[in-house]
Amino acid sequence: QVQLVESGGGLVQAGGSLRLSCAASGSTSSINTMGWYRQAPGKQRELVAGINSGGSTNYADSVKGRFTISRDNAWNTVYLQMNSLRPEDTAVYYCNAVTLPGPWYLRVPTTGYWGQGTQVTVSS
Repeated sequence: QVQLVESGGGLVQAGGSLRLSCAASGSTSSINTMGWYRQAPGKQRELVAGINSGGSTNYADSVKGRFTISRDNAWNTVYLQMNSLRPEDTAVYYCNAVTLPGPWYLRVPTTGYWGQGTQVTVSS
C-alpha cells in the first residue's frame, strides 16, 4: 500500500508559478513510476508529467518547456514545478504511484494509487 498526499495548489495569475508536492508513504520502495495528472471540469483526466525509477520523464505537449517533474531518490516526494502558468492549466491536479512493472508514466494509469488532488486556478 502507498499513501499519497498532494500540496501546493492555489490561485495564481497567468504567467506565475506554483510548485506542487506529492508526499508518499507506506511501501514506497515498491514504486515503479509516479506522475502528475489533471482534470478540468467536464474533461477527462489527462497526463501532465510522469517519471520512472530510472529518472526518465514524460510530459504532455501542452506543458513541455514550462513544467518540470522531479523526485527524491527514495520516492518520498515528487514535485511538479509549474512556470508560465496559463488559464487553461486550471484543474485539479492528482498524484499517482504505480508499483506494477510497465511504462505507466507514459499515460494515465489504470492502476496504482491516487492522492486526493489539489486545485490549481490560474486567472487571466
